[in-house]
Amino acid sequence: MDFPVTLVSLAGAVALLLWGTHMVQTGVQRAFGPKLRAALGAALKNRLLAFFAGMGVTAAVQSSTATGLMAAGFVAGGFVDLVPALAVMLGANVGTTLIVQLFSFDVSAFSPALVLVGVMMFRRGSNPVTHDLGRVFIGFGLMLLALHQLLELTAPYEDAPSLRLLLGAVSTVPLLAVLLTAAATFAMHSSVAVVLLVMSLAARGVVPPEAAFAMILGANLGTAINPVLEGPSGNDPSLRRLPVGNLLNRAIGVAIGLALLHPISVLMVTLEPDNARAAANFHTFFNLALAAVFFPLLTPYAALLRRLMPTRIDPADPSRPLYLDNSARETPIVALGAAAREALRLVDALEAMLNGAIDALVQGDRKQIAGMKRLDDILDRLNTAIKAYLATLDHDELSQTDHRRMAEILAFATNMEQAGDVVDRSLLPHAAKRAKRGLSLPKASEAEIKTLMDRLIANLRAAAALLMTEDPRAARLLAAEKAAFRDAESAATRAHFEDMRMGRLGAIETSALYLDLLRDMKLINSHIVAAAAYPVLERTGDLLPSRLATNGD
Repeated sequence: MDFPVTLVSLAGAVALLLWGTHMVQTGVQRAFGPKLRAALGAALKNRLLAFFAGMGVTAAVQSSTATGLMAAGFVAGGFVDLVPALAVMLGANVGTTLIVQLFSFDVSAFSPALVLVGVMMFRRGSNPVTHDLGRVFIGFGLMLLALHQLLELTAPYEDAPSLRLLLGAVSTVPLLAVLLTAAATFAMHSSVAVVLLVMSLAARGVVPPEAAFAMILGANLGTAINPVLEGPSGNDPSLRRLPVGNLLNRAIGVAIGLALLHPISVLMVTLEPDNARAAANFHTFFNLALAAVFFPLLTPYAALLRRLMPTRIDPADPSRPLYLDNSARETPIVALGAAAREALRLVDALEAMLNGAIDALVQGDRKQIAGMKRLDDILDRLNTAIKAYLATLDHDELSQTDHRRMAEILAFATNMEQAGDVVDRSLLPHAAKRAKRGLSLPKASEAEIKTLMDRLIANLRAAAALLMTEDPRAARLLAAEKAAFRDAESAATRAHFEDMRMGRLGAIETSALYLDLLRDMKLINSHIVAAAAYPVLERTGDLLPSRLATNGD
């Protein structure tokens, strides 16, 4: 076979290996992604559990990058500390070696059976999980097939002078082998595929064991680069502590591995004469050794990362929490006060959204819509930060009153965020539709819209005051505001159907738009009332469990 043809075949086999790895990853993530993420999040409270969770999740999804991105998301959201997250990454690095260990044995004969079973599950399975697991089986079968092809394609060129010259240069300069495979792993987004490829080359004797071990060091380094570039973005360096910490301990391990490469190579080959198995064992040994060295040092290592990459709070960024003091967590009453103060910032953001909505609705200002969407993002981030902060409090230290107060703050924050979603997903699209179609509401309707929006903002301010005072009288007044919006919606509904009955075509579209706007404002007001009034009225016994009339008997 001509060399160009063989080169294309090699490239095709590598592509098949990558595609098989991709199918395994996507199949597992689709079938068990939420459960794996939940399991990972639950295990992050303890570093030892976090280590094994990282190993298990990575063994399932076949991607330490995916596990790293999950853990980085938990850290960026403030849900977990940096120490257990670093333990997850140590476990994830070990997890990637498990599939390599399996494929280091001659299991290529199972490839057709795996593909057959996978196709049957994929085509015939009515259950989505069965369908996704079919992808996993097909992926494993393709990976085995690709490895078998790589072995066959490289066999005729074991003694090719040009290949021997290239590999001789790589073998004599281990650092070059590290850099080449690190770049290849970064480009392929899969250390598993690169390590399996190196194992195939070592199995045929195309590369000597010491060069194969250097390449495996490069694969371990390259796979740590992707989470740094693809992790949480932003101007805050603290968001990159986890991926950078993982990259640094990998780099330290690679540097030590290079320094001790020759004696380690002699030891590994002595223990396992089979070059492919020796490469797989070295991959596992390297990651286990790295975990054993860094696991006891995670606390000071995390402190060093915090010092090197301190939290940067941009005062101009309104989505950054200002009052969630970590030092106050030891005193629940102080921490709850800080959370309540932060929740008031949700009111400020929602009020700004409502004011912008007035301009968009009454004046037809379409420029306001983009700004309102940014405010909704601020609401989402602040709400997440408040919940994460409260979740870190020691619930055993909270009294019954503290638990009730925490529930009230959580309900307030959730309803404020949901009210913002109504503005973003319903109210603003209606305003955009009005501007796009050139619909003109009657003057009376515009005045009514503005009046109700002003009333909505007044209710929002009352809710903010009620969160702090918890006054039952103010709660009853706020709850009574639901009647005003309910009456306005009923009157608009009757008017709209009257327009339809009379056949006033020009009025039907505007009355429908007016009715939609009123319904959106009614829903926003319901969230405002539920945020502050209902918890107080429920505590005082003034809130009925149902509006349904009860029988006299």
